[in-house]
Amino acid sequence: MSQIKPYLGNVEKNLELHEAEINKAISEKCDLIVFPELSLTGYYLRDLVSEVSIRLNSPFIKIFENYSESIAIIIGFVLEDENHNFFNAAAYFENGLLKHIHKKVYLPNYTMFEESRYLASGSEFVSFDILGQKSGILICEDALHLSSLYVYSLQGVKNIIIISNSPARGINKDNFYSQELWYNSIKFIATNMTVNTVFVNRVGVEDGITFWGGSICINSLGEIVARCDLINESNTIAVIEESVIRRSRINSPFYRDEDLSVVKNYLQRVGLL
Repeated sequence: MSQIKPYLGNVEKNLELHEAEINKAISEKCDLIVFPELSLTGYYLRDLVSEVSIRLNSPFIKIFENYSESIAIIIGFVLEDENHNFFNAAAYFENGLLKHIHKKVYLPNYTMFEESRYLASGSEFVSFDILGQKSGILICEDALHLSSLYVYSLQGVKNIIIISNSPARGINKDNFYSQELWYNSIKFIATNMTVNTVFVNRVGVEDGITFWGGSICINSLGEIVARCDLINESNTIAVIEESVIRRSRINSPFYRDEDLSVVKNYLQRVGLL
């Protein structure tokens, strides 16, 4: 889990930051490195969106494909499609190839957030294999909506990777309100979907807003496997195993007992199906 502080609007400097983190993870024999949301660009881009966007034929994509010969990689960036739409996106690289792209579906547009003003939204949650295990990526607010969790659960994912730019909002007794919200949500995802869950959040300050970090991995039994510091740049190795998912699904067979017909019947009753 690579909890970095990106440079706003400077893809070249952020690439250097990624390369340093990737090389360190390779030296530590990690299988996968996960960077935060918009790790290549910074968050409060506004009118910079079109300037920092990357197309799939970009040399930057090739650089990460080359590194993925040695380690699987998840990055956050702005994707420009062939119609010049711009997306808050995540890319997964493995074995020298770009294997999967996820486009953020739920774009926040309240309080300090204004993503939908500058970005187009994705429309689907599609599972894919990470190192042979069926997995799903969620970008920040995607993880706070039941539809994304349910759709991934129906696809039988065993790992959920959440990349985030969560700002420090509200101060409780000994933590931030946003930190408590996320930790509660991540534990719910892990234990109710019975999946291993990795949450990687950025740090640093942009436009007067502080990002709190606190990246964390919680396994399907609800146990904290690894955790990064608050506020400071850091990286931490988490070891997650498929055998834990087997144990959790024996103890709590929520996945087995989920009944899709309940949802189907409701949608038919209200005329949406």
